[in-house]
Amino acid sequence: MNINTDKIIESLQNGGVVLLPSDTVYGLAASPLHENAVNRIYELKSRPRNRKLPIMTASVNEIENIGLDINSYAKKLLSSHFVPGALTLILGFKTVPLLSWLSGREEVAVRIPKNTRLLNILKKTGALLVTSANKHGQSQTPSTVPEILSELNGLPDIIIDKGHIENLASTIINCRSVPPRIEREGCISSIELFKILNNE
Repeated sequence: MNINTDKIIESLQNGGVVLLPSDTVYGLAASPLHENAVNRIYELKSRPRNRKLPIMTASVNEIENIGLDINSYAKKLLSSHFVPGALTLILGFKTVPLLSWLSGREEVAVRIPKNTRLLNILKKTGALLVTSANKHGQSQTPSTVPEILSELNGLPDIIIDKGHIENLASTIINCRSVPPRIEREGCISSIELFKILNNE
């Protein structure tokens, strides 16, 4: 079933949870402005509440507007050919979180995806909480929707099934560390990232 993008945006803005494909793996998305939707993501994944959810944005400007600290390391990576794409940056805040839904957090994992439909959604909704659509503790995200649904504790409000997606997660790099530290190697190799950071 082909679901209209406007319907997805409407669901997210009204507090729905959406299972959708990204440029890496299937993800669960919710608006951070709806506490019930955020709670449902934790329940669907059986994820501990002390494990904060990553976010996706449509642009670097939005990352800045959230109040995240884009230091020299992050600037190099965000201006590289890997962004938008399968690169997740862990960033701190310039001062204190500017938005209530980020209060209590010292850092945020943030990514700008390279997926036209998802970017169009993010442009309309603003930053979304988006996490891999797998049960907490599983090392990989299932590559098909039926497999995902068999793991989740319940059903999302909207399910976008685009068939088989290779379970290649994004690479996570912590830009708060000096030097930056790879926390998960995924689609992008650490060698490629450190070439950019070292201006090679």
